[in-house]
Amino acid sequence: MTDLGTLPEWDLTDLYPAQDSDELGADLKRIEAEAKAFRTRYKDKLAKLDGAAFGAVIAEYEAINETMGRVMSYAHLTYAGNVSDPDIGRFYQTMQEKITTISAEILFFDLEINKLDDGNIAKKSKSSDTARYAPWLRDTRARRAHQLDEEMERLLHEKHVAGRTAWNRLFDETMADLRFPLGNKNLTSEQILHLLSDPDSETRRRAATAIGEVLGRNSRVFSLITNTLAKDKEIEDRWRNFPSPQSSRNLANHVEDEVVDALVDAVIGSYPRLSHRYYGLKAKWFGVDALDYWDRNAPLPETGEILITWDAAQNTVLGAYGEFSEELAGIGKRFFDNPWIDAPTREGKASGAFAHPTVPSAHPYLLLNYQGRPRDVMTLAHELGHGVHQVLAGPQGGLMSHTPLTLAETASVFGEMLTFRALLAAETDPARRKGLLASKVEDMLNTVVRQIAFYCFERKIHEERRDGELSAERISDIWMEIQGDSLGPAIRFKDEYRWYWTYIPHFIHSPFYVYAYAFGDCLVNSLYAVYQNANLQNTERGFVEKYLDLLRAGGTLRHRELLAPFGLDASDPAFWSQGLDIVSGLIDELEAME
Repeated sequence: MTDLGTLPEWDLTDLYPAQDSDELGADLKRIEAEAKAFRTRYKDKLAKLDGAAFGAVIAEYEAINETMGRVMSYAHLTYAGNVSDPDIGRFYQTMQEKITTISAEILFFDLEINKLDDGNIAKKSKSSDTARYAPWLRDTRARRAHQLDEEMERLLHEKHVAGRTAWNRLFDETMADLRFPLGNKNLTSEQILHLLSDPDSETRRRAATAIGEVLGRNSRVFSLITNTLAKDKEIEDRWRNFPSPQSSRNLANHVEDEVVDALVDAVIGSYPRLSHRYYGLKAKWFGVDALDYWDRNAPLPETGEILITWDAAQNTVLGAYGEFSEELAGIGKRFFDNPWIDAPTREGKASGAFAHPTVPSAHPYLLLNYQGRPRDVMTLAHELGHGVHQVLAGPQGGLMSHTPLTLAETASVFGEMLTFRALLAAETDPARRKGLLASKVEDMLNTVVRQIAFYCFERKIHEERRDGELSAERISDIWMEIQGDSLGPAIRFKDEYRWYWTYIPHFIHSPFYVYAYAFGDCLVNSLYAVYQNANLQNTERGFVEKYLDLLRAGGTLRHRELLAPFGLDASDPAFWSQGLDIVSGLIDELEAME
């Protein structure tokens, strides 16, 4: 394999020096005392506080949450670095249990705020100390109709570590321990999934078959996890009076059910002109009537294998960011200048990629599994976008810096688009330009079509689970039906593909998260069209400033307010069509190359 250069590994000492450090122990002891004192001082007393005092109490609450967030960020990142290490697993579980116990002391605060009448809140908000937290109060009070009494909320809160969280951990550790035989090697899930985009067709076939066979042999435990978590969610949704399995996610994302429904309907309606058309085109390039499923993300025959060193990837991404905004690139450069990225693949490390915001008093960290393919460069651009977004939103504070999932993908997908355009502009070889364009279309189909298909799969599973436990075979039947509908007749499936639903972590960790990717991609497509128009009119500086303001807003504004300066409205069905037209237009370009 080509030397990719020195791949960076993160250093978590900016959070805590070690798992057994005095600093970590002192923080746990301090916030335990602070949380108990907070409850003693303020429980059942919020209604009588004036605006200045109420604002000060929220600030105190925010500070306790900041420290809890720092502890759990350190624990989570340590665990992600080596999911297979039992000592680290115990440390992670212990930290979750300690923080759950501490946070239970201040659980009353949100609940009591939601018992205050609107007039009381309005009166308090006349003070600047409270007014500062208006977005957080808005979002907290949006949950009023679904909250339970304090005793029930505390029970659910404390049982979480022995319920959903424990099943999440079982999934993670099971996946981390699986090994997939290929030749004389036993590969991790991350290593073998990477081979599905290998240039060699036989390697892709053998890898795909091994994945399906190993997942199938472990389907019993994965179906148990899926059934248990779906039932757990159904019980809580019923007690909280959520009308559908996805409603709680939509509320958390601050997006209306009808907006999500409009997105889903638009994407499903576009299957023929997007995925069906593209995969039919790709089958033609491969000289077949239909592609085997392991060829769906295969590089085009004439492009060959392209491996990109870490330094080249860094320069490409930062260069693309810099062409758009020097400020954006400057923030991005800090991630490379400091040990904030963990890039190599290794035994036990969590698969995939993510950006963890940690807390505003620290900085984000990025986890990658970099193996030098163009898609890995795009993943770097994506996760760096998250990181930059989190840095820009940090000054909003611990309670208001986190962005709803529907908007959290904005900077990441926009960063991908900037990087793709830079790569395409620099490539002069026609075959490689075609390969880049095809790869971008596939990434967009994976982000939009595939994620909406995942959403439909989840919705079907959760709906059917309400009538009883689903067999692994029934879950697989639903998977195959929805995959066939979304990918179209030009993709040919084999029996082992039935088990591919088992490895998708979002189904386990964050039910109905997946539509946020499609939301973000379509949003960015529409946003990028505005940017291109601004370039034509020489008004791009104004666009850049408005874009940076959008990122700085963090969680303080809803999607309507954030998109209004760009003349966009996600509640308008035409908004989604505009975003999908960008994908269709790229497929048009590929067809024109024939």
